[in-house]
Amino acid sequence: MSVLRVGNASGFYGDRFSALREMLTGGPLDVLTGDYLAELTMLILGRDRLKNPDAGYARTFLRQLEECLGLAHERGVRIVTNAGGLNPAGLADAVRALADRLGIPVRVAHVEGDDLTAAHPGTLAAHAYLGGFGIAACLRAGADVVVTGRVTDAALVTGPAAAHFGWEPTEYDRLAGAVVAGHLLECGTQATGGNYAFFQDGDVRRPGFPLAELRADGTSVLTKHDGTGGFVDVGTVTAQLLYETGGARYAGPDVTARLDTVRLTQDGPDRVRVEGVRGEAPPPTLKVGLNRLGGFRNEVAFVLTGLDVEAKAALVRDQMEPVLGKVCDVRWDLARVDRPDAATEETASALLRLVVRDADQEVVGRALSGAAIELALASYPGFHVLAPPGKGAPYGVFEAAHVPQDTVDHVAVLHDGRRVPVPAARDTAVLRAVPEPPLPEPLPPGPVRRAPLGLVAGARSGDKGGDANVGVWARTDDAWRWLAHELTADRFRELIPEARDLPVTRHPLPNLRALNFVVEGILGEGVAAQARFDPQAKALGEWLRARHLDIPESLL
Repeated sequence: MSVLRVGNASGFYGDRFSALREMLTGGPLDVLTGDYLAELTMLILGRDRLKNPDAGYARTFLRQLEECLGLAHERGVRIVTNAGGLNPAGLADAVRALADRLGIPVRVAHVEGDDLTAAHPGTLAAHAYLGGFGIAACLRAGADVVVTGRVTDAALVTGPAAAHFGWEPTEYDRLAGAVVAGHLLECGTQATGGNYAFFQDGDVRRPGFPLAELRADGTSVLTKHDGTGGFVDVGTVTAQLLYETGGARYAGPDVTARLDTVRLTQDGPDRVRVEGVRGEAPPPTLKVGLNRLGGFRNEVAFVLTGLDVEAKAALVRDQMEPVLGKVCDVRWDLARVDRPDAATEETASALLRLVVRDADQEVVGRALSGAAIELALASYPGFHVLAPPGKGAPYGVFEAAHVPQDTVDHVAVLHDGRRVPVPAARDTAVLRAVPEPPLPEPLPPGPVRRAPLGLVAGARSGDKGGDANVGVWARTDDAWRWLAHELTADRFRELIPEARDLPVTRHPLPNLRALNFVVEGILGEGVAAQARFDPQAKALGEWLRARHLDIPESLL
């Protein structure tokens, strides 16, 4: 059975610059992908395009390619990337110009049709998440480099797999297997030990980037090049599989993958087999990411040292009140990171963080900074700030909308200039929640000890717009028997007080010994709005793991 080896060299715009070369020189590959886009990235690229209509793509990719295009050509590795961002045609032209300058004969194609900004007045960027069949059309026509705009992250893998194996759009199980492989690759080293709850299980000082060995039946093996850092085991793969997902149905434009059918098994050192994935018809709509400028924000962190921290915080809040009365949105947060009888000044200090947002830059700019600085000699004892507030910076707001699949003109622009329309999914199914699966038998009663959840469970969390997800998994069958019954949605709210008044949905995934929690609205208007201390909820799972509860001693 032929194997398609697909690697990843970027999980975000700003990832390790040398990864492209490392993946090309580290071992055999057929396709190398790069994921450069996120909700925040689209806003950044949108602002770039305001300054220069020819911009809007990830310029880092071009610099990486200048070093590596010849190497990829020599080794016969095709490159597929969404670095085109808001301007895939522009990046494709830039790659052609680079290839001509270097004298390397490569065929460059691109995918377009995702840009719906004109249909959404008031947005800076509005882009539909396209599937992988535009990429597949480019590759089938002989492209060496395929540049896309906004496609789903997994499409960077489903497209090459569909092209290589000749899959039809209705081969849902195979496509779903490729979606899962794509989701495991999309965040780069998060699958090889990066950002991993049990990071001390291996050497993660410089984890290698992942690759997937895909087969025609949709199964795969997640691994990495020999000799690279990090490690790949069932835990690292489980963590990435849960990242930024919701329920058991993981919907995309090509297929809805059933995450509750995924089976993971260790297949040797740094090799995890992924099989059993079932697929269903995709939903009739495509997700559209809407990015708009929300106004201006500013912040200042007051340092409160020593005694009377609460009284000092109350004083500075009272002193700032006159100027803040004109501001639309004001948020104060007091972080009590101070310790009694501290041995250093830093550990004797708490932080009072003020964040302001308004449509008027002047209101949150000079007016705020002037009021804060004028307190330097007239406020609480020991007054100082971490940094003086600036003039106020623009912030963005992300929203998700949905449009019928057949209203989006998905087009593959081949290397010879031919434009090939990519039809919408022929069969669709409205997305519905799966029935609650049966849970394992609970552990028998026994002695318990108050201890952190993280001693028996891992977690990984992330953002989707204003919502956050926290995936929690057990490492043993007995730990799963306890976790499945102990960590309810109500208990989650108790452990995470920020979620007490928010909708929390629990999705059990018994095959993975995992629970996935979706917390609606905890991130406000999304990462670009910077409304929360941890605006992308990256550490929400680690906070949960640090919370104490009664754990059976047999698990400790």
